[in-house]
Amino acid sequence: MELTGVARSYRQGAAALAVLRGVDLRVARGEIVALTAPSGAGKSTLLQIAGLLDRADAGTVRIGGVEASALGDAARTALRREAVGFVYQFHHLLPEFTALENVAIPQRASGAGRAEAEGRARALLASVGLEARLGHRPSELSGGEQQRVAICRALANRPRLLLADEPTGNLDPATADVVFGVLLSAVRGQGAGALVATHNPDLAARMDRVVRLDAGQLI
Repeated sequence: MELTGVARSYRQGAAALAVLRGVDLRVARGEIVALTAPSGAGKSTLLQIAGLLDRADAGTVRIGGVEASALGDAARTALRREAVGFVYQFHHLLPEFTALENVAIPQRASGAGRAEAEGRARALLASVGLEARLGHRPSELSGGEQQRVAICRALANRPRLLLADEPTGNLDPATADVVFGVLLSAVRGQGAGALVATHNPDLAARMDRVVRLDAGQLI
Protein backbone atom coordinates (compact mmCIF):
# COMPACT_ATOMS: atom_id res chain seq x y z
CA MET A 1 0.00 0.00 0.00
CA GLU A 2 1.16 3.52 -0.76
CA LEU A 3 -0.54 6.72 0.36
CA THR A 4 0.69 9.98 -1.14
CA GLY A 5 -0.46 13.41 -0.02
CA VAL A 6 -3.68 12.07 1.51
CA ALA A 7 -5.88 14.79 3.01
CA ARG A 8 -9.33 14.57 4.58
CA SER A 9 -11.53 17.20 6.23
CA TYR A 10 -15.00 17.12 7.77
CA ARG A 11 -17.52 19.89 8.21
CA GLN A 12 -18.33 21.09 11.71
CA GLY A 13 -21.06 23.65 11.22
CA ALA A 14 -19.61 26.42 9.10
CA ALA A 15 -16.02 25.34 9.75
CA ALA A 16 -13.88 22.60 8.18
CA LEU A 17 -11.96 20.27 10.52
CA ALA A 18 -8.79 18.99 8.85
CA VAL A 19 -8.18 15.44 10.09
CA LEU A 20 -5.46 14.35 7.66
CA ARG A 21 -3.02 16.86 6.18
CA GLY A 22 -0.96 15.40 3.35
CA VAL A 23 -0.20 11.93 4.75
CA ASP A 24 2.51 9.89 3.01
CA LEU A 25 2.89 6.23 3.99
CA ARG A 26 4.17 3.06 2.34
CA VAL A 27 3.66 -0.45 3.69
CA ALA A 28 5.57 -3.21 1.89
CA ARG A 29 4.49 -6.83 1.58
CA GLY A 30 5.66 -8.77 4.61
CA GLU A 31 5.98 -5.58 6.68
CA ILE A 32 3.90 -4.93 9.81
CA VAL A 33 3.60 -1.26 10.75
CA ALA A 34 2.17 0.08 14.00
CA LEU A 35 -0.01 3.19 13.78
CA THR A 36 -0.26 5.12 17.04
CA ALA A 37 -2.23 8.28 17.69
CA PRO A 38 -3.97 10.21 20.46
CA SER A 39 -7.71 9.57 20.70
CA GLY A 40 -9.57 11.47 18.01
CA ALA A 41 -6.43 12.15 15.96
CA GLY A 42 -7.78 10.43 12.84
CA LYS A 43 -6.29 6.96 12.81
CA SER A 44 -9.65 5.34 12.00
CA THR A 45 -10.12 7.83 9.16
CA LEU A 46 -6.69 6.93 7.83
CA LEU A 47 -7.50 3.21 7.96
CA GLN A 48 -10.85 3.74 6.24
CA ILE A 49 -9.19 5.64 3.39
CA ALA A 50 -6.40 3.07 3.10
CA GLY A 51 -9.03 0.32 3.00
CA LEU A 52 -11.15 2.11 0.36
CA LEU A 53 -14.09 2.56 2.73
CA ASP A 54 -13.80 6.34 2.46
CA ARG A 55 -12.43 8.70 -0.16
CA ALA A 56 -9.71 11.25 0.48
CA ASP A 57 -10.27 14.89 -0.43
CA ALA A 58 -6.81 14.92 -2.03
CA GLY A 59 -3.92 12.55 -2.63
CA THR A 60 -3.59 9.04 -4.01
CA VAL A 61 -4.07 5.51 -2.66
CA ARG A 62 -2.31 2.57 -4.30
CA ILE A 63 -2.87 -1.05 -3.30
CA GLY A 64 -0.80 -3.71 -4.98
CA GLY A 65 0.28 -1.13 -7.54
CA VAL A 66 -3.32 -0.27 -8.46
CA GLU A 67 -4.24 3.41 -8.30
CA ALA A 68 -7.51 3.23 -6.36
CA SER A 69 -8.29 6.93 -6.05
CA ALA A 70 -9.74 7.24 -9.55
CA LEU A 71 -11.72 3.99 -9.56
CA GLY A 72 -15.50 3.92 -9.57
CA ASP A 73 -17.47 2.39 -6.72
CA ALA A 74 -17.80 -1.08 -8.26
CA ALA A 75 -14.09 -1.33 -9.05
CA ARG A 76 -13.17 -0.05 -5.58
CA THR A 77 -15.43 -2.66 -4.01
CA ALA A 78 -13.83 -5.43 -6.07
CA LEU A 79 -10.30 -4.28 -5.19
CA ARG A 80 -11.20 -4.00 -1.50
CA ARG A 81 -12.75 -7.48 -1.47
CA GLU A 82 -9.78 -9.10 -3.22
CA ALA A 83 -6.83 -7.16 -1.80
CA VAL A 84 -7.71 -5.89 1.69
CA GLY A 85 -8.56 -7.64 4.95
CA PHE A 86 -9.95 -5.89 8.03
CA VAL A 87 -9.78 -6.68 11.76
CA TYR A 88 -11.62 -4.42 14.19
CA GLN A 89 -11.64 -4.00 17.97
CA PHE A 90 -14.98 -5.83 18.03
CA HIS A 91 -14.99 -9.01 16.00
CA HIS A 92 -18.23 -8.34 14.01
CA LEU A 93 -18.70 -12.04 13.31
CA LEU A 94 -22.08 -13.09 11.91
CA PRO A 95 -23.82 -14.55 14.98
CA GLU A 96 -25.99 -17.10 13.20
CA PHE A 97 -23.04 -18.78 11.47
CA THR A 98 -20.32 -21.07 12.81
CA ALA A 99 -16.64 -20.20 12.96
CA LEU A 100 -16.06 -22.25 9.81
CA GLU A 101 -18.89 -20.51 7.96
CA ASN A 102 -17.74 -17.03 9.03
CA VAL A 103 -14.33 -17.67 7.46
CA ALA A 104 -15.79 -19.35 4.36
CA ILE A 105 -18.36 -16.63 3.56
CA PRO A 106 -15.94 -13.97 2.21
CA GLN A 107 -14.38 -16.60 -0.02
CA ARG A 108 -17.77 -17.62 -1.39
CA ALA A 109 -18.52 -13.94 -2.05
CA SER A 110 -15.34 -13.81 -4.13
CA GLY A 111 -16.38 -16.80 -6.23
CA ALA A 112 -14.80 -19.76 -4.44
CA GLY A 113 -16.73 -23.03 -4.38
CA ARG A 114 -18.02 -24.41 -1.10
CA ALA A 115 -15.45 -27.19 -0.78
CA GLU A 116 -12.54 -24.85 -1.57
CA ALA A 117 -13.78 -22.15 0.81
CA GLU A 118 -14.42 -24.54 3.68
CA GLY A 119 -11.09 -26.29 3.13
CA ARG A 120 -9.18 -23.04 3.44
CA ALA A 121 -11.32 -22.00 6.41
CA ARG A 122 -10.46 -25.24 8.21
CA ALA A 123 -6.74 -24.76 7.52
CA LEU A 124 -6.77 -21.14 8.73
CA LEU A 125 -8.71 -21.94 11.89
CA ALA A 126 -6.44 -24.88 12.64
CA SER A 127 -3.40 -22.60 12.24
CA VAL A 128 -4.68 -20.43 15.11
CA GLY A 129 -5.57 -23.35 17.37
CA LEU A 130 -9.30 -23.51 16.69
CA GLU A 131 -9.56 -26.84 14.90
CA ALA A 132 -11.86 -28.12 17.69
CA ARG A 133 -14.17 -25.08 17.45
CA LEU A 134 -15.13 -25.14 13.78
CA GLY A 135 -18.81 -25.79 14.43
CA HIS A 136 -19.22 -23.27 17.25
CA ARG A 137 -21.12 -20.03 16.81
CA PRO A 138 -19.63 -16.75 18.13
CA SER A 139 -21.75 -16.85 21.30
CA GLU A 140 -20.12 -20.19 22.13
CA LEU A 141 -16.58 -18.82 21.81
CA SER A 142 -14.47 -16.75 24.21
CA GLY A 143 -13.48 -13.20 23.30
CA GLY A 144 -9.99 -14.32 22.30
CA GLU A 145 -11.38 -17.15 20.19
CA GLN A 146 -13.81 -14.79 18.45
CA GLN A 147 -10.98 -12.43 17.58
CA ARG A 148 -8.89 -15.29 16.21
CA VAL A 149 -11.82 -16.23 13.96
CA ALA A 150 -11.96 -12.57 12.85
CA ILE A 151 -8.26 -12.68 11.95
CA CYS A 152 -8.82 -15.82 9.88
CA ARG A 153 -11.78 -14.19 8.14
CA ALA A 154 -9.63 -11.15 7.30
CA LEU A 155 -6.97 -13.39 5.73
CA ALA A 156 -9.39 -15.75 4.00
CA ASN A 157 -9.04 -14.19 0.53
CA ARG A 158 -5.24 -13.91 0.78
CA PRO A 159 -5.22 -10.09 0.86
CA ARG A 160 -2.14 -8.09 -0.03
CA LEU A 161 -2.92 -5.72 2.83
CA LEU A 162 -4.36 -6.25 6.31
CA LEU A 163 -5.71 -3.27 8.25
CA ALA A 164 -6.38 -3.66 11.97
CA ASP A 165 -8.01 -1.05 14.22
CA GLU A 166 -7.23 -1.78 17.88
CA PRO A 167 -7.54 -5.53 17.26
CA THR A 168 -6.85 -6.43 20.90
CA GLY A 169 -8.42 -3.37 22.54
CA ASN A 170 -11.42 -5.32 23.81
CA LEU A 171 -9.38 -8.13 25.42
CA ASP A 172 -7.66 -8.57 28.77
CA PRO A 173 -3.84 -8.20 28.66
CA ALA A 174 -3.02 -11.92 28.70
CA THR A 175 -5.53 -12.76 25.96
CA ALA A 176 -4.47 -9.70 23.97
CA ASP A 177 -0.88 -10.91 23.99
CA VAL A 178 -1.89 -14.34 22.69
CA VAL A 179 -4.21 -12.94 20.01
CA PHE A 180 -1.61 -10.42 18.85
CA GLY A 181 0.95 -13.20 18.54
CA VAL A 182 -1.52 -15.09 16.37
CA LEU A 183 -2.05 -11.98 14.23
CA LEU A 184 1.68 -11.43 13.69
CA SER A 185 2.29 -15.07 12.84
CA ALA A 186 -0.67 -15.27 10.44
CA VAL A 187 0.22 -12.08 8.58
CA ARG A 188 3.91 -12.97 8.28
CA GLY A 189 3.03 -16.49 7.15
CA GLN A 190 0.89 -15.10 4.34
CA GLY A 191 3.38 -12.43 3.31
CA ALA A 192 0.83 -9.61 3.49
CA GLY A 193 1.58 -6.05 4.50
CA ALA A 194 -0.20 -4.87 7.64
CA LEU A 195 -1.05 -1.53 9.23
CA VAL A 196 -2.16 -1.98 12.85
CA ALA A 197 -3.59 0.86 14.91
CA THR A 198 -2.93 0.42 18.62
CA HIS A 199 -2.66 2.38 21.86
CA ASN A 200 -0.54 -0.36 23.40
CA PRO A 201 3.18 0.55 23.29
CA ASP A 202 4.25 -3.02 24.08
CA LEU A 203 2.36 -4.36 21.07
CA ALA A 204 3.64 -1.53 18.86
CA ALA A 205 7.21 -2.40 19.84
CA ARG A 206 6.73 -5.95 18.46
CA MET A 207 6.08 -4.66 14.94
CA ASP A 208 8.64 -3.76 12.29
CA ARG A 209 8.28 -0.01 12.75
CA VAL A 210 6.01 2.57 14.37
CA VAL A 211 4.45 5.68 12.82
CA ARG A 212 2.53 8.26 14.84
CA LEU A 213 -0.35 10.36 13.59
CA ASP A 214 -0.42 13.78 15.21
CA ALA A 215 -2.09 17.00 14.06
CA GLY A 216 -3.05 15.31 10.79
CA GLN A 217 0.46 14.23 9.81
CA LEU A 218 2.63 11.16 10.30
CA ILE A 219 5.80 11.43 12.35
